[in-house]
Amino acid sequence: MDILQDAHSTMQTIEMHTSGEPTRIVVRGYPVLQGSTLLEKRRYAREHHDDIRRQLMLEPRGHSGMYGAILVPETELTRNGDADIGVLFCHNEGYSTMCGHATIALGRFLVDTRDEVLFPKRNELRTVNGQTLVRLHAPCGVVHISVPTTAEGRSRGDLPVQFVGGPSFVSKQNFVASIPPNQRWSSKAEVRLDVAYGGAFYAIVSAEELGFPGGIPVDRSGIGRMASATAILKEIVGAQKDVLKHPHERDLEFLYGVMIVDTAQGGDKGELGLCFFADGQVDRSPTGSCVMARVALAIEQGKLRQGEWWTYESIVSLGKAGNAFRGCAVEVTEEGVMVRVEGKAYYIGSSVFMREELDSLGDGFSLLT
Repeated sequence: MDILQDAHSTMQTIEMHTSGEPTRIVVRGYPVLQGSTLLEKRRYAREHHDDIRRQLMLEPRGHSGMYGAILVPETELTRNGDADIGVLFCHNEGYSTMCGHATIALGRFLVDTRDEVLFPKRNELRTVNGQTLVRLHAPCGVVHISVPTTAEGRSRGDLPVQFVGGPSFVSKQNFVASIPPNQRWSSKAEVRLDVAYGGAFYAIVSAEELGFPGGIPVDRSGIGRMASATAILKEIVGAQKDVLKHPHERDLEFLYGVMIVDTAQGGDKGELGLCFFADGQVDRSPTGSCVMARVALAIEQGKLRQGEWWTYESIVSLGKAGNAFRGCAVEVTEEGVMVRVEGKAYYIGSSVFMREELDSLGDGFSLLT
């Protein structure tokens, strides 16, 4: 008896990390999604196959900080030639519209795979000056990825992957969130913040403004206090639909995360950030999609110039050379700021998961709920 064949179902994944943030890439066992567009397939996944997301993201196979990528070989943009492959991003709560750290990891994987069932257009990728170009169709649009590649056609782990997403923009500066007395985590009755979009909407607030004058802590209790504060703030800001308007797509109009910024840490040309997203998930990486949003905000505020690079650290990358993200504005258009982001991702393993029919915990659980 082969245990893999005997199991009720099996899922195979490639495991990677970007600045410590995991990306679990599904390579076998996920069903074909119905729908003609990527957003329709995203809705179908949520309505018909969310059990698979729960199994792969939550315990006992995952954890509260797990993140995943479900490759979609065919979308409306792969059919018309504007993209090479599609992807759905997933996490502990559901499905996101953009993810920078996973895009960096996928850049390497999509260059390295030779599986034409998983990636039918793999052999159509172009390599120019040592960079293999991948057009990834994410729910927010096409993301253009540049992957340093060896002469043998393998990705290079010693050089950063770069990507440019769609236009990023500032939705609201100096938004004042009023905190009800029974929800206050400090003496502050109001918190002033900015709302910006980088493939997803983020509330961006300084640690001091949030009520943490000592900056972003790195201890468990400090992070826990910030998690509680950002959960309240996310609920308040997320209810303000007028600041979460997307010019083209209603499915993108929700607050994905809260980014806390500490400019006192991160060096002369950088800053430290801590992002809470989804159901209180803590991003170990500097949050690539929010780098896009933060660059757009800095451009509008006059703090960055077009072409000027800035370094973005997380509490994991800080002090660990080579794990920060960098971002710069490459173009400013009427629709927003085109931002280039770079970072490094690494392979850490491959997994085969199964579910036995009698396993009452096999569908996934979370100690957070």
